[in-house]
This record gives sequence, structure tokens and C-alpha cells, in this order.
Amino acid sequence: MSESPPSTPSGPYGPGGTPWPGGSPPGGAAPGSQGLPSWPGQAPPGPGPTPGGGSAGGPPPLYTPATQADRLRVAWQGRAATDYIFNYWTALGWTLLTLGFYGYYVFYQMFRRMRDHNARRLELLDAAVNFGWEEAGRRGLQGELAPSFQRAGAHLAVLRKMTTDFREPLVWMLLSFIAGGIVHIVGFILLDQDLVNHERAEVGIEYELAVIFGRLGQDLPFPDPGRVKGRHNYVGRVVVTIVTFGIYFLWWYYNIMVEPNRHFYRNWAQEDSLAAAVQGLL
Repeated sequence: MSESPPSTPSGPYGPGGTPWPGGSPPGGAAPGSQGLPSWPGQAPPGPGPTPGGGSAGGPPPLYTPATQADRLRVAWQGRAATDYIFNYWTALGWTLLTLGFYGYYVFYQMFRRMRDHNARRLELLDAAVNFGWEEAGRRGLQGELAPSFQRAGAHLAVLRKMTTDFREPLVWMLLSFIAGGIVHIVGFILLDQDLVNHERAEVGIEYELAVIFGRLGQDLPFPDPGRVKGRHNYVGRVVVTIVTFGIYFLWWYYNIMVEPNRHFYRNWAQEDSLAAAVQGLL
């Protein structure tokens, strides 16, 4: 039986009648947390599933949390289901052993994990911002912190827009089966751009959350703006791939696997600090 949807912040409008900058919370809950540590106990599992054992299409929501803290908790605990960690040499080995067929699964997971990770991070960060808004309202600080909330809302809108991009992993896998290397190149470019845009928006939100929670008495680490990766040189990579008869393509594969891995690890550290800060305010 599903519970009631997430409550809106106390006061859905900011100072002066301005609409709440983050918009209403996303409709669905993040993946459920059966078998994961209870809030606010030990941190959730570190690495995501190993290659070959991931969640295919992303599990459906089990329930809709009733509070912003509950929304954050469920998203925090759901990272093992979304943040798939690739082992490049394992993936390459299985691809060679299966005469290339395992590579289609790898391509599928590349799209699946970025789509699901973005959705989960949107849920977690949106819940954190809404929780901060509610807490600021209880302390009479909404007017003072309104600029930070507005900037965080603008960055959340970037993540929310990314959920509407065409990133259906099964379709991209089928396209790669039909058109091969051309689809892989297009996919690699899109995935790289997605990671850059996703990181840039996240850094903005995390900075504003550090300001907000610091004012509420809970210290959060400020993000390092230098962590936002630069875009690959797409034209140069395509040329080198052609000149090397596809050998350079293996290095490109490595980048597309490992760079999101590093991104996930950084996110997990920030999420643990954020979860502790929210718990400290309950």
C-alpha cells in the first residue's frame, strides 16, 4: 500500500510571494532500500553492483516517502541500485570471450547507470533543498537564505531537464547492434556531455547546500569546482580512432567507464555528509 506523496515545503512560496525556486518535489520516490542499513545508521554500501549483476531497468519505487528527510534517506540508500561501477578489464575480457556480444550489455549499462544516477541525485538533492527550506522557515531564515535557495533551484532545473533527454538504454543498445561503431561514437559523445552538465549542476547545488546548512548549524564540505571535468575533444578522438584502425576506441571506452566511476565515489562522500547533516537537524 503506498503512502501519501511527499509534502511540499512549509510555505510553498518564498519571501514576497515568489514561487518556491526548486519547484515541487519529483513525483516518484527513488528505488527502495530493502536490505540496506536503516536511517541514520551505518553508511549504505560503497560500490555498486559488479559487472553482470546490475539492475536492468531500474527497480520501481516501493513507496512514496512522507517527509523530505525520508525522501533523502531513500535516495541515499538507493545508490547501490543506480551507481553501477565498471571494471574495465573485466568488461573487456568478457567482451573478447563472447566475441563482442558482452559489449552490447556494457553499452546498455553505460546509458542505464547515468540515467538512473541522475534521477536519484535529483531526488536526493531536491529533498535536501526542500528540507533546508522547511528548516529555514521554522527558524525565520527563509528571507536571508532565499538567494541560495533560488540558485539551487536553477541548478536543480538542469538535472530535471536531463531526465527528459532521450537516453533509453535498451533503444541505444539495439541501435548499436544495427549501426555499430557510429552509434557508439554518438553515444560516447552524449554520455560525456551528460556527465559534464550533471557535474556542473551538482557542484552548484552542493555549494548552496553548504551555505544553507552552515547557517542552520550543520557544516557541509564545500565542493571543489575543479572537479567538473572538461569535455572530450570529440573531433580529435574520432580522427585518432580512424587513424589507429579502432585501437584508440578501446581507450575511449576506458574513459567512458572510469570517469563516471570516479564521479560516483565523490558523490557518495558528499551524500554521507549530507545525510549526517539532515539527521543532525531532526
